[in-house]
Amino acid sequence: MKMIGRTVLITGGTSGIGLELARQLIARSNTVVITGRDNARLEAAQQTVPGVHLFQSDVSDQTSIKALYEKVATQFPTLDTLVNNAGTMRNIRLHQQRELDDLTSEIDGNLKGPMWMVQQFLPLLRKKNDSLIVNVSSGLAFVPLPIAPIYSASKAAIHAYTQCLRAQLEGTGVSVVELAPPGTETPLFRGDFAIEMKGEKGMNVTTLVQRAIAGIEAGKAEIRPGVSNVLKIASRVAPHFMFKQMVKLGRPKPSGA
Repeated sequence: MKMIGRTVLITGGTSGIGLELARQLIARSNTVVITGRDNARLEAAQQTVPGVHLFQSDVSDQTSIKALYEKVATQFPTLDTLVNNAGTMRNIRLHQQRELDDLTSEIDGNLKGPMWMVQQFLPLLRKKNDSLIVNVSSGLAFVPLPIAPIYSASKAAIHAYTQCLRAQLEGTGVSVVELAPPGTETPLFRGDFAIEMKGEKGMNVTTLVQRAIAGIEAGKAEIRPGVSNVLKIASRVAPHFMFKQMVKLGRPKPSGA
């Protein structure tokens, strides 16, 4: 499948992987639409990546998704690619007190959101003979990071859901790809994890997106760049050892490390 001349919708496209994906796809003569919750960040993204189309939308809100669908279906009826990229990752200590809704808020954006987006946009995608759904999971779908428990759980669930979606859509003309990034140098990678990730280097986001596009064009069902592929293999051959390494990774680095 060539990623040229397509009409692509990317959720969470105002920064990080989503924005870089928009940049590279526009350079390859694709029409790209991005979504985000904040208008100011959307406008800044458009300044960074001229030619990108913008819609304010929140994947954790069903009403927002339905409104987005009406706009996209009207203005971009040739849509043939959906990239479920929006998501959040938080450092959560489960022994600390939290409101119940706050504890599971990542589930709404990281898990429910992609499911809702697929369900809403699938009729439009099925009008094309060569459509594509890309669900962005994580290397943590295979081996969880204990300090990001809800994020890890949501990405493991997206991995399972994507497998099921792929099986059910076989023969419909809609391909389903899972992109499982490793730690990538984006605001998400640092964010809540600046102390724990001190001294750790993530994959360059430009490189990640290049590998993602190459994987799609090569027909890969799962794209697992760098450490993500190691995590997938280790989850099968040495799960306990690798999980212990993730426990160590989540410990704050000593001062001066």
